[in-house]
Amino acid sequence: MADSKVWLDVPYAEKDDAKAQGARWDSVARRWYAPRPGMTALDRWQAVPDVPDLLPGEDRSFGSGLLVDLVPSSCWFTNVRSCVSQRDWERLRRMIATRAGQRCEVCGRGQDRESGRWLEAHERWAYDESANIQALRRLICLCTDCHTATHFGLARVNGKDAAALRHLCAVTGMSSDKARQHVDAAFALWSRRSSVNWRLELSLLTDAGIAVTEPPSARERANVADQTLRRL
Repeated sequence: MADSKVWLDVPYAEKDDAKAQGARWDSVARRWYAPRPGMTALDRWQAVPDVPDLLPGEDRSFGSGLLVDLVPSSCWFTNVRSCVSQRDWERLRRMIATRAGQRCEVCGRGQDRESGRWLEAHERWAYDESANIQALRRLICLCTDCHTATHFGLARVNGKDAAALRHLCAVTGMSSDKARQHVDAAFALWSRRSSVNWRLELSLLTDAGIAVTEPPSARERANVADQTLRRL
């Protein structure tokens, strides 16, 4: 029976629809499939070739370890997920988790539904301040806790900064004082970078054959960012 599986690319938002049409979930492969060939109702989720394990030009050593990695407010809403189709995002997410062995690449823990710990994709960006270019350099698999600590600004907005700081200390071995200094330095860098309008560079994706769309304009991003910053 296992040999008759036909793998599918089902975006998370469409999983209930796919299930209603007969798709099934493989909990080991963590992927949807048609249990037998010829199920035409599932054709729209027909799988396309997998994304390569190493994207062309990707530096998997870039931004190693757990660090507070704040995206400048002028870059908000230019993340990979907002620039690719839902299907391509599912392909990328699956590749990232699979090559990491279904483990967080920082703390080594796996997914735990009961504790609400999931595996999530995070982007590591390089900022060329001479050319004002924000370039994607790496995609990394993080657990929810490591991802929350990484996005410390969002954790602060959501009232999770104390837990994020504890996790940062636990994973890195920093003292509370050192961790707070690290957070303060990250926010100082964020503030400086947020005054710049960056040009997005996603050749890491386009060179792998993934189509990207234009992100919202700088003015549109600034309006939403301003509303969010008032909550910080």
